[in-house]
Amino acid sequence: MKKFTIICLAVLGLSIVSCKDNASGKIKASNVETAKERDAQINLGSAIIEFDKKEFDFGTITEGDVVDGKFIVSNKGKVDLIITNVKPSCGCTTPEWTKEAIKPGETGEIKFSFNSRGRVGKQNKSITIKANTENVTEIIRIKGTVTKKNKELI
Repeated sequence: MKKFTIICLAVLGLSIVSCKDNASGKIKASNVETAKERDAQINLGSAIIEFDKKEFDFGTITEGDVVDGKFIVSNKGKVDLIITNVKPSCGCTTPEWTKEAIKPGETGEIKFSFNSRGRVGKQNKSITIKANTENVTEIIRIKGTVTKKNKELI
């Protein structure tokens, strides 16, 4: 057991001595600058997304009508707001959004088209937005009522 302890202490001693090399001489200056820029950006916090409204009510429409609308998106944060994805809750809604970074204090848009074909009754659809915000995911809603289209007999 003494031999094992002596061998372990010897290995430990050698490992401590071998780590004496100056590690700071091996760090690239460009990596230090990149890290400083990244840390400064992190200290600014996340982008903050704000909407002109969180719900769009299209009222009452007739089956087959298409409703177009939009939400205005503002960046209230200190870093660029980047919307990475916008996904509707169903295929009846088609979104388009500002793909470029939205600078602090500036605005962008999320436009949509809702096709009411085959969708009679109360409608409550959602659009999920993924962005570089603290919550990452935000949800906006589209609602209204679709009345059945009258088919005249010939």
